[in-house]
Amino acid sequence: MPSDINARVGRFDRFSTWASKLTGRPGYFVFCTLVVLIWAPTFFVFEKLTWHLIIDTITTIITFLMVALLQNSETRNEAALQHKLNAVAGGLADVLGHLAREGGDERLNERRSELHRAVGLEDDEST
Repeated sequence: MPSDINARVGRFDRFSTWASKLTGRPGYFVFCTLVVLIWAPTFFVFEKLTWHLIIDTITTIITFLMVALLQNSETRNEAALQHKLNAVAGGLADVLGHLAREGGDERLNERRSELHRAVGLEDDEST
């Protein structure tokens, strides 16, 4: 594991990973569809203003929390993928540097330099 990566995963990260896996399954979609189908007829039972307020509040809270959980999971996945790409690019640059020294091919040395510049480029270009 690269030295700049912390292998310790906190409770929130584990929970967000679990939530992401759960909500990404077809069964969860079926569950949500069933909830909507059960909820829809109750619209006529309750007073409309109260009913709208309750449903709007609940769905807003759930949406807000799910966005936070899923964003955490997505951010960690993107960071892991970027570390892997940097490791591959760094290794390939080393191989190209070795080949350039053996064969004296300047084009390989230029490619090696480009790859070395690309490693960590996301840190320089991100806002």
